[in-house]
Amino acid sequence: MARKVILDVDPGIDDAVAIALALGLPELDVVAVTATGGSVPAAMATTNVQKVIEQIDPLRWPRIGAAPLDNPLPLDELHMNGADGLGATEIPVAGLANLHTAEKVLADEIRSANGMVTLIALGPLTNIARVFQRESSLAGQVGRLIVAGGCVTAPGNVSPSAEFNIYCDPLSARYVLRLPMTKTLLPLDVTDRLLWGFDLFDQLPSEETRTGKFLRKILPFAYRAHRQRLGLEEIYLRGAAAVIAASNPEYFQYEEEAACDVEVEGELTMGATVFDRRQVREWRPNTDLAIEMDVAAVRERIVSGLTANVD
Repeated sequence: MARKVILDVDPGIDDAVAIALALGLPELDVVAVTATGGSVPAAMATTNVQKVIEQIDPLRWPRIGAAPLDNPLPLDELHMNGADGLGATEIPVAGLANLHTAEKVLADEIRSANGMVTLIALGPLTNIARVFQRESSLAGQVGRLIVAGGCVTAPGNVSPSAEFNIYCDPLSARYVLRLPMTKTLLPLDVTDRLLWGFDLFDQLPSEETRTGKFLRKILPFAYRAHRQRLGLEEIYLRGAAAVIAASNPEYFQYEEEAACDVEVEGELTMGATVFDRRQVREWRPNTDLAIEMDVAAVRERIVSGLTANVD
């Protein structure tokens, strides 16, 4: 039986690829995709979720949850994703009337799954914190929460000490990491090992398919931005790595019961994920921390997932 998953995303090219991947993997049943501000502003995140799903047009559409507009985040990554967040492609979209909020969709789908849903957070943790702050009992009804974010010994990607998703909303990240629920954290130390050169285009679905055509539209901007901004000839696909952690957890190794917290005030360290590694640990363990990834296996699974169930 396919694993029920909810994607909470801030698309962004990286998250757009992750959505396409999750919709293609037969191991996953994507019941909802909820939007949050982050890599793109909140309203754009909602529009982009609609665009991605409409472009892929899966046999069964997941529910879509709109990003909250009342919590502007301190920065975005439009310089890495284009003015529209999807490579400046200006993909048209048919607006959906009466969209429910991400918070409502999350709550509804968690309740209906009876403890059998995996929640994959690919952006700031604003939505996740809000739904559990409003109804704390829901945290115990999530099978697992997978968070793509934070860093252990790797440098941050928005400051020397902080990863983008955690930095954008550190208070929500702290709240979520402290929740008594089963959690997995995929830090930059692991996800940044998944770099992909131009050979990715040779492995995508045919441009005659909806998925292949869409990915070929949005990915060239990512390669240009990585080269111009980071000096890289490859792109990161961190969101795709988190999706594979849900479908194929055997491709990862974990430090079980790590004790993690988030710095919410430091002038130089706001958003840093801090781990209690003292000989006599005082913090309570609260997450399984990914420490290794079988990069070759993950790459192979991404390719097969993107090419599955294409028209």
